[in-house]
Amino acid sequence: MSIHDIAVHTLSGEPSSLGSLRGKALLVVNVASRCGLTPQYAGLERLQERFGGAGFSVVGFPCNQFAGQEPGTAGEIAEFCSATYGVTFPMFEKVEVNGPGRHPLYAELVSFADADGAAGDVAWNFEKFLVSPAGEVVARFRPTTEPEDGSVVKAIEAVLP
Repeated sequence: MSIHDIAVHTLSGEPSSLGSLRGKALLVVNVASRCGLTPQYAGLERLQERFGGAGFSVVGFPCNQFAGQEPGTAGEIAEFCSATYGVTFPMFEKVEVNGPGRHPLYAELVSFADADGAAGDVAWNFEKFLVSPAGEVVARFRPTTEPEDGSVVKAIEAVLP
């Protein structure tokens, strides 16, 4: 099964999938509004602006599994992202990325190893997974890797359609 075929819901609760983004390189990120890494939203939005016209999209999935740092409702999350960071990339429903309630999308993503060869659970908020236009996970960046880090930008540029 392609990443594109996994059922998700939009932030407003509508059934969806990543199928509408098929053919684009995607940076899938579990996000949180009250985390020390929350300022990464600014870098994610800059990546969206820089590469969005070239077949790329950041895709955000709020997650409250790490120290309760995303407690908000869908409406509060949408307002925070828009008002604070001017987020234009797609945001989806709040999901669990680890444990028995792990979303099927993340069940696929976490099987991919990072640059050090470590796969498995998401470490914290703002872990980033790069998905090729064909729907294959091609890179994984741990939470403290800034969105505009050279390794992330180079990986994105390598898979743009």
